[in-house]
Amino acid sequence: MFKDSLNIVNDTLSLAAEKEEILNAAKPENVKEGISYVVTDVSTYVEQIIALLIKAIPSIIAAILALIIGLFIIRTVLKIVNKRFDKRNVDISLRGFLMSIIKFVLYALLLLSIAGNLGFQTTAILGALSGLVLAVGLALQGSLSNFAGGVLILLFRPFEVGDYIENSAGTDGTVDKIDLLYTTLTTAQGIKVYSPNGALANSVIKNFSKITNRRFEYVVGISYDSNIKTAQTVILEILNNDSRIVKDPAPDVFVSALADSSVNLTIRAWAAKDNYWDARNALQQDIKIALDQAGISIPFPQQEMRIISDKPEIK
Repeated sequence: MFKDSLNIVNDTLSLAAEKEEILNAAKPENVKEGISYVVTDVSTYVEQIIALLIKAIPSIIAAILALIIGLFIIRTVLKIVNKRFDKRNVDISLRGFLMSIIKFVLYALLLLSIAGNLGFQTTAILGALSGLVLAVGLALQGSLSNFAGGVLILLFRPFEVGDYIENSAGTDGTVDKIDLLYTTLTTAQGIKVYSPNGALANSVIKNFSKITNRRFEYVVGISYDSNIKTAQTVILEILNNDSRIVKDPAPDVFVSALADSSVNLTIRAWAAKDNYWDARNALQQDIKIALDQAGISIPFPQQEMRIISDKPEIK
């Protein structure tokens, strides 16, 4: 009981002391003094900031000048390098890749020099960048594999800008551009396709531009009643009289299958790669017209059905 009374007395005294402290702080002279302290601190900070800015003005001016001069130097260097590439007939794909690397290096050096002019420790920046590059490299392993794939493509050059290629995924088109991470293709339908260099470098690539001639193949079915030799003669005459078909290797027509409703003739011929699509698309129609004129029919698929009944015939 005595202890509880003592605690109540202590709480009352502490509340009275806090009340007196609040009342003293609310007095006009104390409020004015507090405001003056705050104003003094703020003015001190402002003076320090102004002093730092005045002190840093030469460094800022030097950094701006370095930026202007550096950008001018970078543009001049890039023009000189580009002219050198033109004189030495450097491949377009390799040229774009090297120009990207040169730009990155030059701009990185410019930023480091500006940071040094502003008073930053470049060694500390390089150390921080090294850690950042390591972290980004672990996070972007796929992009790094694409970068490595781009380097391999440019070193071994399985294709170049302007080549018509097809990869193992079935994507085909004309190579427009080889960048650090992606290769840009334009398909025959005019669609832009961006293929990752990593997957492209590790896939089977068909390059249709590295060859001089391409072979096309048809399968034409004629009826069993038609003369096979006559059909072969008619088809070979069409192929041999077409200027787009090369003579060596010579066109070939042979029986490839005795199907259910037709005798299948396989037709093979070679054309220059520039004439491939024109010849392939036109000759199929010419062969059909020639076979019709020779009286050789091309049957449609058909099946013969026989119905067997177990019921005895009624006489």
